[in-house]
Amino acid sequence: MASPTLGDHPTAGDTGDQSRPDGVRPPPPPPPPPGPVARPGRPPVTVPQVRAQKRRDGADPIVMVTAYDEPGARIADGGGVDVILVGDSLANNVLGYEDTLHVTIDDMVRHTAAVARARPAALVLGDLPWMSYHLSAEQAVTSAAALVRAGAEAVKLEGGPSRARVIEAIVDAEIPVMGHLGLTPQSVLAMGGYRVQGRDVGSARALVDAARRVEDAGCFAVVLEGVPDVVAAEITSVLSIPTVGIGAGPDCDGQVLVFHDLLGLGAGPVPKFVRPYARLAEVATAAVAAYAADVRGGAFPGEAETYHGSDSLRAAFAGPEGGAAGSGAVG
Repeated sequence: MASPTLGDHPTAGDTGDQSRPDGVRPPPPPPPPPGPVARPGRPPVTVPQVRAQKRRDGADPIVMVTAYDEPGARIADGGGVDVILVGDSLANNVLGYEDTLHVTIDDMVRHTAAVARARPAALVLGDLPWMSYHLSAEQAVTSAAALVRAGAEAVKLEGGPSRARVIEAIVDAEIPVMGHLGLTPQSVLAMGGYRVQGRDVGSARALVDAARRVEDAGCFAVVLEGVPDVVAAEITSVLSIPTVGIGAGPDCDGQVLVFHDLLGLGAGPVPKFVRPYARLAEVATAAVAAYAADVRGGAFPGEAETYHGSDSLRAAFAGPEGGAAGSGAVG
């Protein structure tokens, strides 16, 4: 059954037919126009603003969190984050896949659009999924444009020097790009699992060089995932663009966590770098269990949740031929 819209919920005491004197409910308001619109009291976060958020220059750390739908975006934006990442982690946090390799550009477009409908003040960052930018620069620009048309204000992609040409092409198309280095989940097969990167001097220096290369290609910021703290600190110090860490220690210019990890909505153990700030899965499970108990015990719905018929309507169904009881009808 389709879920009703907000306008379909009568207020308490409403019998459902009193929207207008003639009993006809007015049409819903038109949808808002596309594009970022700040919530009252909070201006929109822009790419140049994020680009300038280097902590060594006195800027506040960048706060980024993932979201995959309109309710999640509203929660994240209400919490005051700077950037909402519509991540390809959609795959294993929402869609039930084991890794991020199974989401498509169509999936990401759909969920980016859902996030954008929250009209957050936070910058909406769309993640380019695996095989949406690997074949050619033209494919990458087309994929990035699809996310922008869905409501993203910038895109993120994984990889170092081998992605420089793609980054340059997307930036040349006037689409801002955030890079992603270190433990890149789309490379899970090549890495042989989710493993911390840059543990030895050679690979650490390669990461520093890769960070310089994606900056030169035009990235306005870069995510550093699953790298030792000292390596992340070095990259942060040599770049003029900000770094956003996830499992990269405290010295980055910002931090990002997955929505479901942060709120305790996931299943199974969480990575070392996660700090759950709530246990919402437990709260939600208990709430559903309470609802089920109330339904089975006859406690729901009660008086407060029931629309009562008028005396005349009640009288019409009270006679021997009134209503379903008199006709033998079931529905």
